Amino acid sequence: MIDANRIHKALANPLRREILAWLRIPADAFPQGHVDLGRGVPAHAIQARSGLAQSTVSAHLAVLVEAGLLVSTRVGQWMFLSRNEEVIRTFSEQIRLHL
Repeated sequence: MIDANRIHKALANPLRREILAWLRIPADAFPQGHVDLGRGVPAHAIQARSGLAQSTVSAHLAVLVEAGLLVSTRVGQWMFLSRNEEVIRTFSEQIRLHL
């Protein structure tokens, strides 16, 4: 079950939409070596691409994870993020059917 209101709030911010777009095809958005297709993109690579402070990007990533749009995987000290395509598809379908 998805929380459509939480997803709408997460998508209301342009940076969060941009992060989702970057993660759609990570190999195109991030330099070689920053993409681990088995786990996602490291949070520090997203922060570097955004040019914003680490704390700011972390807060935006947390909102996307809480909304279910991103999946986070911790490996040692590193946090990898990837899109939750199932939630994105379900949300898109709800929008298509109900709006």
